[in-house]
Amino acid sequence: MTQDSPLGVRYADFVTAFPTGINTAATWNRALIRLRGLYMGQEFVGKGVHVQLGPMMNLGKNAQGGRNWEGFGADPFLAGEAAYETILGMQQGGVQACAKHYINNEQEYQRTMESSNVDDRTEHEIYAHPFMRSVMAGVASVMCSYNLINDTYACDNDKTMNQLLKYEFGFQGYVQSDWSATHSTMSATAGLDMTMPGDIAFGSNTSYFGANLTAFVQNGTISPERLDDMATRIVAAWYLLGQDSPAFPNVSFNAFNALDPATNAHIDVMDDHYTVVREIGAASTILLKNVNDTLPLKGVRSIAMIGSDAGPSLRGPNGYTDRGGDDGILAMGWGSGTDNFPWLISPLEAIQARARQDHTLVSWFLDDFDYAGVAAAVAGQNMAIVFVNADSGEGYITVDGNEGDRKNLTAWHGGDELVLTVAANNNNTVVVTHSVGPLIIEPWVDHPNVTAILWAGLSGQETGNSLVDILYGAWNPSGRLPYTIAKNASDYSSQLVLGGTPEDILSINYTQGLFIDYRWFDAQNITPRYEFGYGLSYSTFEYCNLDVQKIYNADNGLDANLIANWEAGLPNPLGVGSTTALWLHTPAYQVSFDVKNTGAYYGGEIPQLYVHFPAESGEPPQVLKGFTNLNLNPGETQRATITLNRHSLSIWDVVAQGWVKPNGTITFTVGASSRDPRLNGTITI
Repeated sequence: MTQDSPLGVRYADFVTAFPTGINTAATWNRALIRLRGLYMGQEFVGKGVHVQLGPMMNLGKNAQGGRNWEGFGADPFLAGEAAYETILGMQQGGVQACAKHYINNEQEYQRTMESSNVDDRTEHEIYAHPFMRSVMAGVASVMCSYNLINDTYACDNDKTMNQLLKYEFGFQGYVQSDWSATHSTMSATAGLDMTMPGDIAFGSNTSYFGANLTAFVQNGTISPERLDDMATRIVAAWYLLGQDSPAFPNVSFNAFNALDPATNAHIDVMDDHYTVVREIGAASTILLKNVNDTLPLKGVRSIAMIGSDAGPSLRGPNGYTDRGGDDGILAMGWGSGTDNFPWLISPLEAIQARARQDHTLVSWFLDDFDYAGVAAAVAGQNMAIVFVNADSGEGYITVDGNEGDRKNLTAWHGGDELVLTVAANNNNTVVVTHSVGPLIIEPWVDHPNVTAILWAGLSGQETGNSLVDILYGAWNPSGRLPYTIAKNASDYSSQLVLGGTPEDILSINYTQGLFIDYRWFDAQNITPRYEFGYGLSYSTFEYCNLDVQKIYNADNGLDANLIANWEAGLPNPLGVGSTTALWLHTPAYQVSFDVKNTGAYYGGEIPQLYVHFPAESGEPPQVLKGFTNLNLNPGETQRATITLNRHSLSIWDVVAQGWVKPNGTITFTVGASSRDPRLNGTITI
């Protein structure tokens, strides 16, 4: 059985609503990312599911992209590491992971009638990278997407499925289609192994495979060897995860009739997984502004909570099908990438519970558009916390005119005016955003009465509790932005491509090439509002004592020759698994440095390593190639290490079809964000 979604078991009860992919990436914490994957895998298996349709690893090429929140942000390295850890966790839990959507599925508008036209170097270095890391994690399955790639449908695309995924990456699992994304029986020769849900159109009782596939094999159009390969790949994944065991649970729920007593056993698989939901929610919350140490809260005797996003939905947490509505606290987007909340703790509930402990007065006003009422509610309060959000999702649902993708990058429910009204009437205004992605916050970000901003994303069922952990200092903010927050929407290098008719194939030309998100801002010298990798802490950290060492491995003769060729500036030869070869990914250089907590709070720091290729290489000014996380007591110093492999120091040679070390000097910076370098070094090869 296959089942959505990337954050929990869809259409089931007694399951956990985990934090979204974008929040998980914002932790920059490999251990938490893997633990979430493990717990999800255990829950899917506990419900009798064989294949979890996730993780999702399309990149945030367009800031308005409807499904960005399902994935891991706008950088291929961060997304790749998050995908890698998630898959290791999921498959440790016993479920087959399905990496999706392969590939270039970057907007919802016309997703089945658009061609993403991408050059070979950009495909390799940007959009394919998370899928490559998925293969290296041993992913069982990959889902081909709805769109066309260079004018050939993804599920008919020999270049992406056979040549790139199965040959170059050495993928040994199976490729399945997105639902009704198969376009021909001959897609089997292009690399498609399984068509889903099986019929050509829902309920048609016809199939491109089935009897048609049988006929194509019998008449010699498709070889029996290819049919054997398809079946072997599918069954091998089943054996790989031990799903042939008699102990593997039976399916115990009915996704189409959740209340059917004959088919829903209401098995509880949640265990104590809410604990990691709460932890990731706190670890993914990003402190963007904190004037005069407004946070953590101390000695605040009265708080006014403002905005519908502070409280529960009028319909309850699952009142909108597939979460297709924005009413109350926003904890996930909408579409097939959702599941049902077992409960949803709003900030209003969580802060009141804490207020009881502290004897803090709490009031609230949840009407977003009654500005006179808002002004009266915040007057005279020690602090006003105003909540704004922005939602998006899959294109089969339209919410407030947003057809999956966001119409714009402004806060919903008049959020800008709401913040300005609060700030005009209270000189200690804290803004909390629950957003699917970047917002343009220029109308109020510099307002002198906005003393703190918390970027809380979409963190699942424990949203309110996670926020309380940050507000009161139980968790020192350590989240970092997985995308850039711009000053103007037009500052981003890529926008949604609209227009056309339902009969047209819409051409989306990836003219920005390698320059998406922070890579574009850096190359064009555009100042963002908050850069990629940014996030404040309640404490402060110093970096020093940088050291770079070459790592010598016990390589066999073949690897030694390949390494010598690479060091000489020659591309690695194209072959089966050539991009995922161990010699290319084995740690080759170790970057070590000290980090000291120079502040007053225990907390985490996320050192980030950015590689700077020679200018003539055609690369962006800097690219993320490493990160780690440290937790330090006040005054404590820890030694941090980040390793670099040869792949991270290579670029894709389109002519030679191999990875090559560019000519010239490769340098790097280590720092607290993409624009906060603390240490500088050179890689001597």
